[in-house]
Amino acid sequence: MSWIQKLYETYENCQAMIGAENDDNEVPLLPICHSTQKAQIEIVIDENGSFKRAKVIPKDEARTIIPCTEKSGGRTSGEAPHPLSDKLQYIAKDYSKWGGKKDSYFESYLAQLEEWCNSEFSDPKILAINRYVKRGNIISDLVDNQILFAEKNNLLLKKWDKSRGEKTPEIFEIVTGSQEEAFIRWIVEIPGILEPKVWRDKLLWDKWIHFYSTKKSEKSFCYVTGEEDSPADQHPAKLRNDGDKAKLISANDSSGFTYRGRFTTPQQVAVVGFETTQKAHSALRWLISRQGYRKDDLAIVAWATSGTTIPKPTDDLISLLGLDNLPMDSLSQIDTAQDLAIKLRNRIAGYGQELGDTTKIIVMALDSATPGRMAITFYCELSGADFFRKLNNWHESCAWIHTYRSIDIKQERGGRMKKTYIPFIGAPAPKDIASAAYGEKADGKLLKSTIMRILPCIIEGQQIPRDIVETTVRRASNRIAMENWEWNKTLTIACALFRKYNQKEIYEMTLDPNRKTRDYLYGRLLALADSLEEWALNTSGERRETNAARLMQRFSEHPYSTWRTIEIALTPYKARLGGKSKKRQQMIDEVISSFNPDDFVSDKRLSGEFLLGYHCQRNHLHKSVEASNKEEENN
Repeated sequence: MSWIQKLYETYENCQAMIGAENDDNEVPLLPICHSTQKAQIEIVIDENGSFKRAKVIPKDEARTIIPCTEKSGGRTSGEAPHPLSDKLQYIAKDYSKWGGKKDSYFESYLAQLEEWCNSEFSDPKILAINRYVKRGNIISDLVDNQILFAEKNNLLLKKWDKSRGEKTPEIFEIVTGSQEEAFIRWIVEIPGILEPKVWRDKLLWDKWIHFYSTKKSEKSFCYVTGEEDSPADQHPAKLRNDGDKAKLISANDSSGFTYRGRFTTPQQVAVVGFETTQKAHSALRWLISRQGYRKDDLAIVAWATSGTTIPKPTDDLISLLGLDNLPMDSLSQIDTAQDLAIKLRNRIAGYGQELGDTTKIIVMALDSATPGRMAITFYCELSGADFFRKLNNWHESCAWIHTYRSIDIKQERGGRMKKTYIPFIGAPAPKDIASAAYGEKADGKLLKSTIMRILPCIIEGQQIPRDIVETTVRRASNRIAMENWEWNKTLTIACALFRKYNQKEIYEMTLDPNRKTRDYLYGRLLALADSLEEWALNTSGERRETNAARLMQRFSEHPYSTWRTIEIALTPYKARLGGKSKKRQQMIDEVISSFNPDDFVSDKRLSGEFLLGYHCQRNHLHKSVEASNKEEENN
């Protein structure tokens, strides 16, 4: 129960955030007994329940806070109406008259609404809504005002016929499925009341909470708080997204032998208070939407119980610094890769000072194998000091120079946005490691499981799995199997993983001329041969892969015999360049002379270290060319 207790504490610490709106249409921190839905139609009525107007809601304004019961909050279908806002199937008395194909639950909706209206927690807004829905003209009013569209036989259109040549109505672009699936929310305009929007009325939230709470008279011992509370009959869903029906706590399978033979009722297993579970699940949903990582059914979230925003352990340096969401007007605003690494270190240190050493930080991962059941696949509690120390260690020990991230730069002429790749020094994100190891189009389950295997390496400091390192190194060696951008990304990630796996060896991210290991030297040789041939091809205007690139995989398996093939193939390119290639040939000779003779003639398979030598040598050559070109420009 530790996870639910920490979420409950987080909710209590973030009371000021309840219902707060945001610009990104994220899930807000909800009051208890409330949920959110994406509404498609907004109906405006007056205090007498008379229809005034309606409109189709744009998708970026659709998220709506609605009161709900335990049953309606977790419904998948059937007779479980929400108290106020709901689909036409529930709130429209004339649903069947206009051709609604599903069962109508209007009577249940009306009975529940009237019970609220007749209680001491009534409100002028719900009284007006009650008057309006009882008239039974909701769909008729919407059709008359061209919000919904009907055929000549007075049945709602299932889909819009584009062959008519008329503009497609908004409702068909907003609603998933047919018009009858539209979700309705309310605006009640009453003189003297400042907030006509029902979903934003905090006073109305409180009235529903008090009304629903008075209906729960039974009291039990809550295993989370240790206090007497009304036991929860059902636990909330919609944790990862609006359509998520999977639950973390569920005990409604009395016929599937879930607890038969051990218990007679689910309450004999454990009792969680109604208010406790509402607050804990609301906090979890808010955290996942606000600062979580999601891929298919997998959700990973890290948070501080104080509610302070902390960096995501699943982000790389660019995302941690917020550069991917920061509009740039010019390239000059981008720092060097080394500057970005220093900024990250300072940012992490700043978080640590703000939170302190004693603040609890929780990292949790959720996944589901079926649509109705969810499991906690990873859970870890750390102090603030431990979390930031391990996060900083991950980004330093698994760091390499990467160039696959890009941001949009506003061009001076025309003002258009142009994608610009920026280098950074840091650890790759787990999702990028997974795609580097198994490919961008790999099976989703494989990518998810890889991300989950990387997570303990970040949070708990575990050794990175050897098979992931070796798989990534093999893919990086197979250069011709990938497009150039994907290979460059895979190459730098492979270097980062190999460096992380072999932390006892101190590998520099720049060329180390003093390193005389066989694999490192062979990587340097391959980069020099590749560079020389590419230079010759560019001089003559040819665009094709070099022999070094085509034979890279074979080179990694049989370096000596493959090098002889590559070296012989370089002869015509040396001749084409003439005296220009003399310096490059001298560098090749220097590397060969650095070998131990027995190591050089060995055809033993190379380790991932050759990729480090290859990448460092290639970067060194590029910098030399850039420096030379700059000197010529200055002269």
